Amino acid sequence: MILFTIGFTRKSAERFFTLLKEAHVQRVLDVRLNNSSQLAGFSKATDLEYFLSTIAGMEYRQLPELAPTQELLNAYKKRKGSWSEYERGFLDLLQKRGVDQSLDRSAFDMACLLCSEHEPGRCHRRLVAEYLKEKWGDVEVRHLV
Repeated sequence: MILFTIGFTRKSAERFFTLLKEAHVQRVLDVRLNNSSQLAGFSKATDLEYFLSTIAGMEYRQLPELAPTQELLNAYKKRKGSWSEYERGFLDLLQKRGVDQSLDRSAFDMACLLCSEHEPGRCHRRLVAEYLKEKWGDVEVRHLV
């Protein structure tokens, strides 16, 4: 199984859709907590589904169970918490939600986890991908930047 990740910030729409198409992504799995903000630009959930289908022939799905809680996000971003605390809290959340058992594995092959952060280093999409790799075992993670 190949699982991609991508962030939309610091990318033009052209770059974003080109990366997805060149990787032969079949579906984009939106793992953002807030995917309808005006700041999301071309990646606003209501528009992105249309763009992905029309421009790239890809599916779009929202997976809120792979998003952090607002409380966890606020502790990290607004209250300037540490990345290690955020990471620990988010991984605990994935465990409590039992996502490795409840998700349809077939939806993840040649899929791409979407979040906002430009690079995956300090983004929960990387944590999700690594968590699923650890639990499922047969996952190759590729970050599109």
